[in-house]
Amino acid sequence: MAALAPTPASAITYTWPVRATLGEGPVYDAREDALYFVDIKGKRLHRLTLKGRAQTTWDMPEAIGWVLPRATRPGFIAGFKSGFAALTLDPLTIHRIGSPEPDRANNRLNDAKVDAHGRIWAGSMDDDEKQSSGALYRLDPSMHWTRMDDGYGVANGPTFSPDGATLYHTDSARRIVYRFALSRDGALSERGVFVRFKDEWGYPDGMTTDSEGGVWIAHWDGARISRFTPDGALDRSIALPVSRPTSCVFAGEALNRMFVTSASIGREGEPLAGGLFEVDAGARGAPSFAFAG
Repeated sequence: MAALAPTPASAITYTWPVRATLGEGPVYDAREDALYFVDIKGKRLHRLTLKGRAQTTWDMPEAIGWVLPRATRPGFIAGFKSGFAALTLDPLTIHRIGSPEPDRANNRLNDAKVDAHGRIWAGSMDDDEKQSSGALYRLDPSMHWTRMDDGYGVANGPTFSPDGATLYHTDSARRIVYRFALSRDGALSERGVFVRFKDEWGYPDGMTTDSEGGVWIAHWDGARISRFTPDGALDRSIALPVSRPTSCVFAGEALNRMFVTSASIGREGEPLAGGLFEVDAGARGAPSFAFAG
């Protein structure tokens, strides 16, 4: 990677000084024109309305990795340390669906997204980051889950190509972003390496896809987000004022506003660490979907 050019201050807005310990899982909810994201280690869920900039925080009973909107019911499906759950807010209610890993007691769900057919794809990881016990799961609208891939150190991502035929999924511990062929019925095949991060890039973390098929990846310990073309070539990078950005998402009615989450864990000396940022990425997001169950 060439030397990282400074990013104009006007291109980045420090949107919410939430000081998340481990901010993650940003998702745009078109029902409310709002952004949701979590603080995994802080056990909190945050919401930012895009028009009024209203900020709301809910405390959770345990570590929460993500929430994803439901298409036909109110609320969300959430990924807790204990497994999948249906979540509603105001008042807060949690209905447990089940754990895909009852035999992996130290694992937790870490990151997830919904594909074009309304299925959730969710990764897991060892909470101590010592074992390669993470896996990739598919949660169908019937609430049946299937283990689709295994052996991850830190499962991250995932994201999909605009046509829905490719799934990208990351093992942050190995610095590898994988690419899979994804069939309409939810089968995976043709696993291959999409991007292998160099040491100086940091670690690939959460990611999203733009309307042209570019894959935007947050660089944990790399202080940037980068866009990679569909063939895995580095296209451009945007420097950030925090060293541990964690994920990114396109939001807004036109999907032309990018938001980036970050972490303060291990970076207590960085004044902006753990904040939420809005970045002028010069791109529009691929369509996002809600869970069909």
